[in-house]
Amino acid sequence: MRLEIGLLGPWQITMDGRPLPLSGHRRVAVLTRLALDAGRPVTTRQLVADVWGRSSTTTAAKQINIVVSKLRDTLGAGAIATVPGGYLLDLPRDQIDAHHFTLLAGQARAARDRGEPSTADRWFRQALDLWRGRALAWLDEPWAQVEAKRLEAERLAVYEDHTELRLAAGDHVAVMADLVPHVQAHPLREGPRAQLMLALYRAERPAEALAVYQEGHAAMVGELGLEPGARLRRLRDAILARDPALDLPAPTRQGTIVPAELPADTRSFTARQEEVTWLSEALLHANVAVIDGPGGVGKSALAVHVAHTVAGRFRDGVIYLNMNGSTPGLPPLPVPDGLGHVLRSLGLDGSAVPSDVEGAVARYRALTEGSEVLLILDNALDARQVRPLIPAGPRCRTVITSRTALGRLDAELGDVRRLHLAGLGHRDAVTLLSRIAGPDRVEREPEAAAAVARLCGGLPLAVRIAGARLVARPDRRVADLADRLADATRRLDTLQYDDLAVRAGIAVSHRQLHEEQDGHDAAHVLPLLGLLDTPTHTPAATAALAGWPEPRAEAALDHLRGARLVEPAGRDRYRFHDLIRLYAREQAAELPENERAAALDRGYHHYLATLNTATLLVHPQPMEPYYEAEQPGVPLADAQEAGRWTEAERDNLLAVTHQAMESAVPHVALGMALGLHMPFNYRGWVTHLADIHAGAVELAARCGDRAGEAQAAAYLGWVHRDQGRDEQAIADLERAAKCWDEAGLPHRRTGPINNLGIIHTKLDRLDRAHAYLSEALSIALARGEEYQRGAILNNRAHVLYRQGRYDEAVAEAKEATAAWAGSLYGEGLSRETLARAYMHAGRLEEAAETFQVALTLLHEGGYRIGYAVAAWWSAQTLHALGRTDLARRDWRRCFTALLEARLLTRSEVDELLAQPVPAMPQPVRHML
Repeated sequence: MRLEIGLLGPWQITMDGRPLPLSGHRRVAVLTRLALDAGRPVTTRQLVADVWGRSSTTTAAKQINIVVSKLRDTLGAGAIATVPGGYLLDLPRDQIDAHHFTLLAGQARAARDRGEPSTADRWFRQALDLWRGRALAWLDEPWAQVEAKRLEAERLAVYEDHTELRLAAGDHVAVMADLVPHVQAHPLREGPRAQLMLALYRAERPAEALAVYQEGHAAMVGELGLEPGARLRRLRDAILARDPALDLPAPTRQGTIVPAELPADTRSFTARQEEVTWLSEALLHANVAVIDGPGGVGKSALAVHVAHTVAGRFRDGVIYLNMNGSTPGLPPLPVPDGLGHVLRSLGLDGSAVPSDVEGAVARYRALTEGSEVLLILDNALDARQVRPLIPAGPRCRTVITSRTALGRLDAELGDVRRLHLAGLGHRDAVTLLSRIAGPDRVEREPEAAAAVARLCGGLPLAVRIAGARLVARPDRRVADLADRLADATRRLDTLQYDDLAVRAGIAVSHRQLHEEQDGHDAAHVLPLLGLLDTPTHTPAATAALAGWPEPRAEAALDHLRGARLVEPAGRDRYRFHDLIRLYAREQAAELPENERAAALDRGYHHYLATLNTATLLVHPQPMEPYYEAEQPGVPLADAQEAGRWTEAERDNLLAVTHQAMESAVPHVALGMALGLHMPFNYRGWVTHLADIHAGAVELAARCGDRAGEAQAAAYLGWVHRDQGRDEQAIADLERAAKCWDEAGLPHRRTGPINNLGIIHTKLDRLDRAHAYLSEALSIALARGEEYQRGAILNNRAHVLYRQGRYDEAVAEAKEATAAWAGSLYGEGLSRETLARAYMHAGRLEEAAETFQVALTLLHEGGYRIGYAVAAWWSAQTLHALGRTDLARRDWRRCFTALLEARLLTRSEVDELLAQPVPAMPQPVRHML
């Protein structure tokens, strides 16, 4: 049974589409309050404050129990769950129109940003159609008014985003009628006023557009005393100048006639319901639909499948033409041959078909001007190949499939709908395999079948080949095929059967790049990208691999994207499909050894150089990088930029470090492993570092590099310390101190000895901790190492307040702050220590104030785990002072920082926040 709640208009609650009676203001208010936070706990205290308000009494909590009990009687016992401290509405968020609206709006904006306007338009309309009136109109409590205003603001933003999309699509006439009442209702909103002006101008009503500006000017000056903003003023000036930039390209008309040339539909066509709906609707409203995507992803199958379902709508028939744009062994179909085919399909032949291209195009467009035909141009190479074949009649429709996006068609044809086709999801890939190989066979070995689907990477062609292999060998187990596919060196060989081959399809696209005048760089860089085991590729790293300037590498990556050999993975970032990655690695293996080694070395040093820069920026302790890079990396301006780069490149850095550690370049591997420590530690990613540092210790020991072994062991001990593995950390740090002595660098023992002091402090072995820290301090003072002195004094302050020596602790924390002056990390950490000393001394007001200073410094310095610890103890202090709201704010800050560092999950954060006084999370417990 499906329960649905409507908040965007008159109160509405239905069960399986039938109204569900619910009476009583407080019952409706409580359910509304829970619905707005569906899936998340709402505390009893919050419900009392919101629903009972000033009339709250000592019996309010009991009254809530009664209300919830009555709601359960109406909705079902499982609808509202009791959680620690409150209640939770256990209902999917898409069954509450306010949340469904937000979800659809997000999907629409994502589709718009991907360049899928028709999909975005559909989802924008669905989102706005959910509104039936004013949100939460049945409630007048303050919290409800706040929520209603928030929802209304979201509605206005979505309406205006949708209007922008419609204007870009040339729908300005319809937009005008919608915008006039909207602008009248919201006279001070500049966005819709600008949209109305542009729509009027494009409808050849410039005088009315300028009048709309004057009306806005009068309203803004009269009510706000302000002139209109820059956007409105620039638009007014552009209208006065009749700037051509305001015009839309004139739409191109299209058409067709009578054959039935479709290939057979694919019997095993699977899933793709959303894409089928998209293409069916596109053929209702647009003249041209372009489906692009990598080879083997199922573009042709989708086009043919939908064409079969809509063919009856086209009284003059369906023409199918394979353009051979990416067909192994065949050249792309020449334009004259394509024109000859469509003209013969329309009834002309022999001398009736003009011999010259211009004459053939003119004849073709004359024939299709008044017809209704569906034209499928499958496997097109580029816009030049298909442009002459677009029919002229307004009731004709053309579907084009291509590995490239054919972007030039938009400017020439106007109304082009686009779909980028991605691979199948895992479940759909298994279903496709089952349809080809037989459901019984898949059901007998479900795990092996799932592995086969996964190793095919969601590529329908690969799944079909795998299924065909199983059909051809009924004696073979599915697990045997899975084992062969699991071997990356054999996978492309395995994905070849009869005339079907994944490798051949990829090779065609790669070969075409070699043949294109401006595709040589892209063709050259493809195998180079196969050298690095990184999940994604950036222009900067690609430039390093190729030894090129970054703009040249960026252009090559963009060309590879156009050929669908890489796909976007975020801003200025690209990735391979798994099977294309294997092809790139095969091609890389064929490069000359010296060329391969030089490119890989440049790639390693690019990441090493940038890591060294990031380390010095986030942790500006006077220390030299363990291994200097031989070329510059990405220029980073400050600690914040270094943190953003580390966030973006995390997975690549881990992959490159592991790859270097497995290769024959130990010094680069050690440099990478040690270079990761500070940038990753600042983000709270200690889990990732444990294996890497352990590997670095063993690598340095094998190479006889005592200094490298010492530093890696010291960092490994640091990581184990932060994970709460204290005894293991002690062993690591003692090994590090011994290695520094053996390396002839006894003064470098300061770091591991300092950390030994921290661990013994955590373990409440305070005398031993004080001894370690005093020894470290003596070394630092003897060498005049001010930064190290600050670190050791800071840690010794923790020992002193634990011993009850509060005044000494405060004094040492202040001295540490002075020693660390100029370092956001150091000052933030030492002020957090000072605040802890105040807190233990009972000086809570001073502690609370100092914690806030520390939080600001640690946030600016990007030290996420330190920020989380400071926020935790700040919250404890504020709670002790009775400042509950501020305490909850800082608990939330703590948990959010740990969530961002992936040290807590969302469900763990929600569980902690549901507690009146949250329990200390494990990551904080591990820290000093």
